[in-house]
Amino acid sequence: MASFIATGCFSFVVYLLLTAGSGRLLGLWSGADLLAGVMIAAVVGWVARGFFCDPRRRAALQPMRWVRAIGYACGPFFLEMAKANVDVAYRVITGRIRPGIVRVRSGMQTDLGVLMLANSITLTPGTLTVGIDEDTNDLFVHMINVPEGIETRESLEAREVFSTFDCPSWIRRIAE
Repeated sequence: MASFIATGCFSFVVYLLLTAGSGRLLGLWSGADLLAGVMIAAVVGWVARGFFCDPRRRAALQPMRWVRAIGYACGPFFLEMAKANVDVAYRVITGRIRPGIVRVRSGMQTDLGVLMLANSITLTPGTLTVGIDEDTNDLFVHMINVPEGIETRESLEAREVFSTFDCPSWIRRIAE
């Protein structure tokens, strides 16, 4: 019951943040919005109660990890994304493209770590995570340009996918 209440309350707060300014109650919400929020929070609370309050996933709820995540998103990840945009533009203009799918060893131990790494790779232009080996947490990544010699290797380390920063070590500090 406690996990249902915690998940429902969190969902309701997120709903209120997303719908703020849509009504007159307290200058922010309408009565219909609040009623809809309670009903949605109850459904989400019931469906996600086992996931949201799972002891193995509580690390994601630590405030310091959220601060690190914001630092990662605004720092190394943003710069990697900017560099990748320039690289993709260069490759599109010049036609220097060697597409392929490579196996990337994530080295992540938690589902959250694998998810964050897969999303970081997918959000970076020129790469797309197309699959995950659930036994080893390895990722299969489509790259717009597979460097020479990579096709002979069995897999890449996750840090090799990013050009400048060691994004996987940031993700480890956030998710594991």
